[in-house]
Amino acid sequence: MYPTISYLIEDLFGIDIPLPIQTFGFFVALSFIAGSYFISLEFKRKEKEGLINKIKQKKLIGEGVTRSEWISSITAGFIIGFKLVEAIFDYESLVLNPQDFIISTKGSYTGGVFIAAISAFSKYKEKEKTKLPKPKWIEKDIHPYQLVGNMIMIAAISGIIGAKIFASLENWDDFLNDPIGQLLSFSGLTFYGGLIFGAISVCYYAKKYNINLLHLIDSFAPSLILSYGIGRAGCHFSGDGDWGIIAEKQPEWWFLPDWMWGYNYPNNVINAGVPIPGCEGNFCYQLPQNVYPTPLYEIILSLIIFLFLWKIRKKINIPGVLFFIYLVFNGLERFFIEKIRVNIKYDIFGGTTQAEIISSILILIGIIGTFVLIKRKENYHQ
Repeated sequence: MYPTISYLIEDLFGIDIPLPIQTFGFFVALSFIAGSYFISLEFKRKEKEGLINKIKQKKLIGEGVTRSEWISSITAGFIIGFKLVEAIFDYESLVLNPQDFIISTKGSYTGGVFIAAISAFSKYKEKEKTKLPKPKWIEKDIHPYQLVGNMIMIAAISGIIGAKIFASLENWDDFLNDPIGQLLSFSGLTFYGGLIFGAISVCYYAKKYNINLLHLIDSFAPSLILSYGIGRAGCHFSGDGDWGIIAEKQPEWWFLPDWMWGYNYPNNVINAGVPIPGCEGNFCYQLPQNVYPTPLYEIILSLIIFLFLWKIRKKINIPGVLFFIYLVFNGLERFFIEKIRVNIKYDIFGGTTQAEIISSILILIGIIGTFVLIKRKENYHQ
């Protein structure tokens, strides 16, 4: 396992480069980049085919730096400088535990003031270049694909909040014992919480720009499952605890590598299990028994679902259906993975996990939604 990217570089090239980049976070960033790319492609295709339209927006040009721009540039500059300068002079602490360093109060006030001043001056010079004697309003065309960056940022922020809320509900006792620590920790994220909160926030944002919601969710569908799979790669390669139950004896018909059936996640990032003989330092634990590498299964299934959705996206001429098909496949994939995955079980229906409940609801919504949209189009053409 590779708790940080430094471990991966050392394993591949034999070079020890201390980097404050955790493997899970690296793959999460990759998932957002990949999602943005394919969403942008879909928005461009749909605009070209006349399915979604560019947006006309009035914009005031030629004015100087506004009060809100002063505040945002100074605030952002101070925060960046506060942490960045401290990270340069105390790089060892940053590399040792990036999460604790980022959320701690450690920082350089001198660096914060210095970078804030540079940020404010840069904003001033930028606005001065376009400043007019008298500011004027113009009408500007905005293409939907130009809003993808904002949508991804909104989805990321609201998704993390939703993921933390759902994770806290799933691990209620841990939350009550340490509510602040649980909320500020970067670990303990529940995918469905992120999906629900992120979807609501993005839909609200898109509605402000009059983007058709059915075409919007269709454009997101393939990217959502792809991003999920890439995120699961982060879970697998870091060994963050999202693994399965103890693996049964490998059957004779199994033809794939042994580690795809059962794996003990050596050097996992959460230091779970028993000490590894001869290993010194942090991340020197491995599971005492092989477990099902469920993140690996989800990577494979997510890629298959993504390729299927990407293949059929142009053949479906009913807006919204592709997204509901995604919900069905996403729900089925997660529901069956839960059968061999370690998770908190609620004392209902003979022991059910939060993900099993939500995935079942998503399957039902996907089936009903597909049926309703198809019937609505049939009735429209009658």
